[in-house]
Amino acid sequence: MNDDPREAGPRPPYQGDQQQPRPGLTSQMHPRPDHGEESYVGKGLLTGRIALITGGDSGIGRAVAIAYAREGADVAISYLDVEQSDAEDTAAWIEKAGRRCLLLPGDIRDEAHCRDLVAQTVAGLGGLDVLVNNAAAQVVNETLADVTATDLEGCFRANVFAMFYLAQAAMAHMKPGSAIVNTTSVQAKVAGKGMLVYAATKGAIASLTIGLSNLLAPQGIRVNCVAPGPIWTPIQPIVKSPQEMEQLGANTPLGRAGQPAELAPVYVLLASHEGSYMSGALVPVTGGMPML
Repeated sequence: MNDDPREAGPRPPYQGDQQQPRPGLTSQMHPRPDHGEESYVGKGLLTGRIALITGGDSGIGRAVAIAYAREGADVAISYLDVEQSDAEDTAAWIEKAGRRCLLLPGDIRDEAHCRDLVAQTVAGLGGLDVLVNNAAAQVVNETLADVTATDLEGCFRANVFAMFYLAQAAMAHMKPGSAIVNTTSVQAKVAGKGMLVYAATKGAIASLTIGLSNLLAPQGIRVNCVAPGPIWTPIQPIVKSPQEMEQLGANTPLGRAGQPAELAPVYVLLASHEGSYMSGALVPVTGGMPML
């Protein structure tokens, strides 16, 4: 990776004509996202830990899964059934690092599935030390009138409700020193006009993180969140036009989209003892976009 942050990943213009149906697959993106497959080097920071990562099949979730495995953790990943091919690719990288991987397909908008994810992780891997709430649904709107009840409910169920259900289920198994890491977004503060519903869910996640941090600190459990900016992941081409894809990240101070691999070290920090005095924090990884 180039030491110059402006050149540490591909720069726009990117290939714009790569729209995909939901939920989007890594294999259809050009250039292929960098998840740290060839670059992330572990330091044993999560040796012996067990992690559950939602949306761990691709994008930021895959980068985190690879990093956690190379740091010594066994990893369970959740994803939608149609993302099986991406999930199997991620599992191969986890197993190549010498760690166990549990593949858990299903829809986190369903409360019972969220609780079952925790139960299957504990049964399959022997416990749960780190919960990464990363999976998200993104909808766009041109006007307020475009917002439908279906979009509103579905987005909040995937992005916010699932975090409550997963955290509730995880608490029965987490010990002092465990951690929860949530994925919010720069949209929690920027709130672009086309991202009304998505931004509202990401703002809720930021507040939820603080509330959970205060609630769980007496149990020795830390809760933090990461706020990505424009990152080169499959969520982008399912909601953006070819013109927007060509220039993704061009409006950031660093002038490019971020790569998933550039997020992974922050998730490692927040899950490990290296971040032992961090709780209730929101860590921006935005290419310089301010979050005021």
